[in-house]
Amino acid sequence: MNNNADSKKKETKAFKRQHVGFTALFITIVAVGLSLFQLYTAGISPLTAIFQRSVHLVLIMVLAFAIIPPVKRASPDRTDIYMVIDWVLILLAFAIGAYIWTEFDEIIERQGDWIQTDVVMGVIALVLLMEATRRVIGLFMSMIAVVFLLYAYLGPYMPDLLAHKGYSVERIVTTLYLTTEGIWGLPTGVAATFVFVFILFGSFLERTGGGDFFIDLAYGLTGRMTGGPAKTSVIASGFMGSVSGSAVANVVTTGSFTIPMMKKVGYKPHVAGAIEAAASTGGQLMPPIMGAGAFLMAEFTNTSYLHIIKIAIFPAFLYYMTVLFFVHFEAKKEGFEPIPKEKLPKIGPTLKSGIHFLIPVIILIFVLFKNYSPMMAGFIAVVSTVAASMLRKATRLSIRDIFSALEAGAKNAVMVSVACGCAGIIVGCVSLTGLGLKFSSLVVSLSAGSPFLAIMLIGLASLVLGMGLPVTASYIVLVILAGPALMELGLPIIVAHMIVFWYSQDANVTPPVSLASFAGAGIAGASPMRTGFSSWKIAKGLYIIPIVMAYRPLLGNGPAGEVVLTMLLTTLGLIAFTSAMERYLLRRLNLSELIAIWGASFAMFWPIYWVSIAGALVFLAIVAIQWFECRKEFPKK
Repeated sequence: MNNNADSKKKETKAFKRQHVGFTALFITIVAVGLSLFQLYTAGISPLTAIFQRSVHLVLIMVLAFAIIPPVKRASPDRTDIYMVIDWVLILLAFAIGAYIWTEFDEIIERQGDWIQTDVVMGVIALVLLMEATRRVIGLFMSMIAVVFLLYAYLGPYMPDLLAHKGYSVERIVTTLYLTTEGIWGLPTGVAATFVFVFILFGSFLERTGGGDFFIDLAYGLTGRMTGGPAKTSVIASGFMGSVSGSAVANVVTTGSFTIPMMKKVGYKPHVAGAIEAAASTGGQLMPPIMGAGAFLMAEFTNTSYLHIIKIAIFPAFLYYMTVLFFVHFEAKKEGFEPIPKEKLPKIGPTLKSGIHFLIPVIILIFVLFKNYSPMMAGFIAVVSTVAASMLRKATRLSIRDIFSALEAGAKNAVMVSVACGCAGIIVGCVSLTGLGLKFSSLVVSLSAGSPFLAIMLIGLASLVLGMGLPVTASYIVLVILAGPALMELGLPIIVAHMIVFWYSQDANVTPPVSLASFAGAGIAGASPMRTGFSSWKIAKGLYIIPIVMAYRPLLGNGPAGEVVLTMLLTTLGLIAFTSAMERYLLRRLNLSELIAIWGASFAMFWPIYWVSIAGALVFLAIVAIQWFECRKEFPKK
């Protein structure tokens, strides 16, 4: 825990201001106020969409300007010229919000007949949002927003394939600022409702010690297995990742414990960092609380979040199973021994001291199954976490702890909310210009009608976008531009969105820019690129499973018998694939076995069932042969 705290302090000192006095109090008031506002609108009295979203995004920008300096050379701990600039930006952020709140009725009445003040305030809003994005996420996403704005303005000068009639500055700015088609649009709406309240839930769970409980529980369950610390990393990251909302934050939180333990039992530093990165990335795919993109998917597809959870469970299980088998085969191949029993947390005492942390999770699942909205479910989860913490003296939250959790939750939401706000610029420009249809036509044309080639193109696009965008923003951009192409090729809407959602996660673990891998490398003291390539190998399920979704009813969208057969074949196929990658099964594979298992694994992913069944029989035959050989070599005593 100390290592984690120290790393966070270093990160904070390097990239964020250390405020004292009035400024520190101001930040705390804004952050706590935002969290209380979100809880109030989530569980007590919802507001009109544009009011809810504008309050949320304005306060998020205020926090971004106050916490993160404009340049790295800005003084981290005292007032300077940059801080003066920040206060100007903070006042302007409040001004663009106040203009919406006080002039709302008049704005509605003059729809289409805009005045000069509307345009000026809109320009200020867009500039502020892109500056907040530059600080929080980086220049890349801000530049993408600028490119889309230029595209909307310069339509007649574009190549024929992308040309459109072009729009005036007034039309672009007022669409993005004074309607729910731009920065107050659906992405910001999701961030301001579902996503924020679940980030707050994670903040309260961590503050009560629930995160430590889940990690200790994972250690107790897996520590005595071969490669136990690595398997602990996988399971603990699944627990934490489903509530953290960030693969990088997950790596830093759980990796501070799991990576040193993996190194201690013999894992190479870059492998230890890679395992944690791959496992943390899967947390965004794991119900009941998936990444922010899952809430967006529910809105985009007009599907209940409960349905998203149901269809996501098995693919998420497959992903984690793939990572676990990579870990298992690596441990067997290297001859790693389990952790001694006396060094592990005992399951009984761990459950006894922390079983009350399961109450909020159980309540959350229950209310979702009762068809409560995700926003209300998140509100209930936060309240039940506070209530559950009171059941044990050691975990009881004081007033100071509650305010600290509220403040941390708001600060943790800054990145995803800013990303969603900036994505609203992109979404608005795509909608205004009809670019989505043009891009979809291009994908369909290049893929020659093949869903496989279309998926490969989308995977490549997601990798490029992911170099500069968070996964949520990457999903939004991709699904708007490329989602219709998949549907045009015959894929159901939920399948198309789930494929894009999975591929939007790949930048966390795929070089040259793999942020989760780099975070793991930092903790492990390993080469970032070497760690990145190792995590890319371990996370191969992230690339294979979406392809299976396109051709088979892996999401339960088919006859029961076919769904069961698909699940069995895909499970065996992924085990065979990991075995071939590691060149190990029950023992090391010889060349003929390696070739046969490679062939069997690809056969099991093939769309023709008899080919897949033949591949499964080949793989099971090799398992049987090795099992008999091992039994003969090491007979039971």
